[in-house]
Amino acid sequence: MQKNGGVRNRHKGEKQNGVVSEVDEKKDEEFMIRESPLTELIDSSLHIRAIYHIFVVILVVLFCDTVIYDLVERGKINIGVTVVAAGFGEIRRGIKLWLYQMAVALMLYPLLRIYALFGSVARKYPVLRSTVVVMGVAGLVAVEVTLAAVPVYELGRKHLALGSSASVTCEMFRLMMKLVAVSTACGPRCLNGTPLPTFKHYVYFLFAPTLLYRDQYPRTKTIRWGKVVFHFLEVAAIVFYCCFLWERFIMPYWSDYGKEKTVEAGTLVRGMFACVLPGVISFLCGFYCVLHAWLNAWAEMLTFGDRLFYEHWWITSRFSIYYRRWNRVVYSWLRDHIYLPIAPHTGRSLATFIVFFVSSIAHEVILSLSFGFFYPVLLVEFGMLGVVMVPLTASSGRRFPNAFNLIMWLSFFIGNGILWSLYPMEYFARKNCPPSENDSFFIPKSWTCPEVILKPDWTFQNPLTMSNQSDR
Repeated sequence: MQKNGGVRNRHKGEKQNGVVSEVDEKKDEEFMIRESPLTELIDSSLHIRAIYHIFVVILVVLFCDTVIYDLVERGKINIGVTVVAAGFGEIRRGIKLWLYQMAVALMLYPLLRIYALFGSVARKYPVLRSTVVVMGVAGLVAVEVTLAAVPVYELGRKHLALGSSASVTCEMFRLMMKLVAVSTACGPRCLNGTPLPTFKHYVYFLFAPTLLYRDQYPRTKTIRWGKVVFHFLEVAAIVFYCCFLWERFIMPYWSDYGKEKTVEAGTLVRGMFACVLPGVISFLCGFYCVLHAWLNAWAEMLTFGDRLFYEHWWITSRFSIYYRRWNRVVYSWLRDHIYLPIAPHTGRSLATFIVFFVSSIAHEVILSLSFGFFYPVLLVEFGMLGVVMVPLTASSGRRFPNAFNLIMWLSFFIGNGILWSLYPMEYFARKNCPPSENDSFFIPKSWTCPEVILKPDWTFQNPLTMSNQSDR
């Protein structure tokens, strides 16, 4: 009953017509036993379960479409395995980089023990306290640099496959944020003599689906292994789902980009519009795969009780609320470790801008190391246009929630269509265009190869004229 009450309280303000009365959220620092919103919705609503089944059927239809296409065109069945294998190539090298990152993360615990010894000396000689604090900060910076330097160097030296490099880079940022969280929580303990957590709890925190450190988390009593297997099967299915979308809807438009010296602007526009629907489907699949299926699988294995990894962001009409609800795991870390510490000194507006800037830079680093080139499309969409939309929808989103929810979804469609067009264009331009002296990691090659030409010879036929001609 307590869990259901928590769900009712979380959705307080919802109405039957789907309009939500959005109020400023109170800071929720405490963890509690609760399920993810989609888990509650799928279990309690036949309508949401039907939508889930629709996506499953779409996956099955895409699977059949791929099988038929491969048999007719190539005479063999591929079912997207080639794209998956290419996307996660050199998996051994990726695992080695992950093991290195995990080893550096584990190294922080004995360093905290050593820092606690220096803290005991500082308690006897208070004049040394500031020096010990500086040593602790420098030590944390050194560990963070050590953790990030090798993966960044290795990925920059020799590009890893897209999926493998994205996994390594995301894991790098995840561990770096966890080290900041545990150091912030345990650093003062080393100075005042409070006992540090056990190594077992430290390892648990490294794998737990949260970026906020606590000495205790709400735990479930049992592990439902059937649920774990189901969520991991969902992750695998979504990976193949996205590969189907890439192979059937993205590559036909952009895989030959750069092989010809010129390309018509109309062809680019048509390709961009064709990528809108697969782009937004991939956006939704990525959200479900990472923030629901993947995190819930690990939460179930680790008996981690708080599954509120996101909230009902899809019904909001204000971008500020969307950014809070879309990914509560990262949002909570940004709030506690960047926004709240600097807001009293810089003000709320500048602190918010800094949070957006840091987050957009992190996203851009992940994409740059994953693709093997720097192309700040997401930086512009998220770090610039996203920031502008926050004040624009602050008051208007309250007054016209339905209209601005529609506008928000329209921006998702257009934004993802642009992302799923410009990044493949740059990726294949670097593969297909001949090398030149001006090639650079930071300069987009698709801007100069191929040459975009405009042929304004489009004509519009009068439908009445067409009808008269057909009658004759």
